[in-house]
Amino acid sequence: MSTRFSFFEFFAGAGMARAGLGNAWRCDFANDFDGKKGLTYQDNWGTSGELYVGDIRNVRPAELPGTPDLAWGSFPCQDLSLAGGGAGLRGERSGTFYPFWEVMHGLIKDGRGPKVIALENVCGTLTSHKGEDFRAICDTFAHAGYRYGALVIDAELFLPHSRPRLFVIGVRGDVEIDPALVSPGPTMPFHTRGIRNAYQRISEEARGEWLWWNIPLPPLRTKTFSDIIEENPSDVPWHTKDQTARLLASMSPVNLAKVEAAKRAGRRIVGGVYKRTRPEVGGRVVRAEVRFDDISGCLRTPNGGSSRQTILVVEGNRVRSRLISARETARLMGMDEGYRLPKRYNEAYHLTGDGVAVPVVRFLAHHLFEPIASSQSEIVPLTEHRNEGIAASGG
Repeated sequence: MSTRFSFFEFFAGAGMARAGLGNAWRCDFANDFDGKKGLTYQDNWGTSGELYVGDIRNVRPAELPGTPDLAWGSFPCQDLSLAGGGAGLRGERSGTFYPFWEVMHGLIKDGRGPKVIALENVCGTLTSHKGEDFRAICDTFAHAGYRYGALVIDAELFLPHSRPRLFVIGVRGDVEIDPALVSPGPTMPFHTRGIRNAYQRISEEARGEWLWWNIPLPPLRTKTFSDIIEENPSDVPWHTKDQTARLLASMSPVNLAKVEAAKRAGRRIVGGVYKRTRPEVGGRVVRAEVRFDDISGCLRTPNGGSSRQTILVVEGNRVRSRLISARETARLMGMDEGYRLPKRYNEAYHLTGDGVAVPVVRFLAHHLFEPIASSQSEIVPLTEHRNEGIAASGG
């Protein structure tokens, strides 16, 4: 298939957004600060020169080619996540949102503003600093002349992986939007209570440019966590019986009861285990907590041993455990089996745990980006439809 659409991929990481967009899209520019990620990006996507490894603050709009149909930005989440330090958009990492927008403003000033700008981050963005950070993001879109809206999409709709993420998607003001792509008001499951509450806190100007994106539900997922597990992974060993026993011993009575129930299931059950510090009588205790709902817990970057996910495989009275393998983490992100991962386990885990789920990007591309990028002139402008949506939602 010939390439139809062009895009820039900022905070590119492993190129998961690129993987999700697929062959209908041409990457004209990509950027990431991490040199190790850059090597993996080039190992999989080639060395045609579109990747710039370096600080986004050094990206000059004049050096970027053409007018992209899409600018994708998965800017760092650490300062916005519930597990982070709470610095929000003022933080050193998540604060790179502003240099990203400096690049966007430069393109807009040159008359080359992207048709679509899509941001991806953690759902904590909605409540960070009592909603002020999300309000700032919305104001930025509105001031730049973009109509925009937000969606929360959980990767578990497509993959056995609990990974809800916020997507803020804006469309340049002169680009016509098919009214079918917009709802008069919020719809579930993509317009969560968190989004609806955050919408009420944004400025009147920002509400005036808000859109309730209208996308369908995907088909029911059929793959389970158990389906992606390797019997003989090359990079992580199975724990010894003593190691598994110590893991079980660190569980609370409730979590041990889950294991006992899994033993009686009559089939192989795979659970994901994370270690968490919990307050108990006498102080705080590190507990291993397991889930057996055929879904992996959300992958996180391995800043310490407790943030790596352990899998627990229960087959009757036989219970085995080990760290999740790098290939398994890639599968949980929807990456192709042929995607070449870093040889070092921690680097591979960091790469996948810091990315965006591939099928979620494909879903957005199919239902929003591609219809907008290929919009025809006979489509009616959205002004009246947008106003109806705001009125219906109490704006």
